[in-house]
Amino acid sequence: MEHGIDMDTLETIVCTSCGAINSAPGARLQAGARPICGGCRRPLFSGEPHDIGTAAEFDRLIAKTSIPVLVDLWAPWCGPCKMMAPHFRAAAARLEPRVRLLKVDTERLPELAARHRIRSIPTLVLFQHGAEMVRQSGLFDSAAIEQWVASAAV
Repeated sequence: MEHGIDMDTLETIVCTSCGAINSAPGARLQAGARPICGGCRRPLFSGEPHDIGTAAEFDRLIAKTSIPVLVDLWAPWCGPCKMMAPHFRAAAARLEPRVRLLKVDTERLPELAARHRIRSIPTLVLFQHGAEMVRQSGLFDSAAIEQWVASAAV
């Protein structure tokens, strides 16, 4: 198992475009395959972090996606958050499709920040099979993000 992906099983991935639940072989994801959604026919991964629009969308993506999900909790007024944004995008280009990357604007979705007890931003939280595995607050460059995910992924 690498980056939390079981090479011998089908992984479950929620489409960020239509919300459909899809399956893809772990070995193909680990090899960098770019599967498309069986529902809307759009790519399941774009190489960019997905901006979460609602708490319900967040909950569905976290609960129903079996690959690791890395979430950046940030706010538009936060200088370090703005500095980290291009690094998080660069990490998404290299980590997907082995890891799903999401961004949560804590100003737009304060209920998510409260529910997950976010005390400082930016905060990165890694989820696996719907459960929080680890979190880290502070400014990371793309290499540090990738290294942190590699060391933390189950």
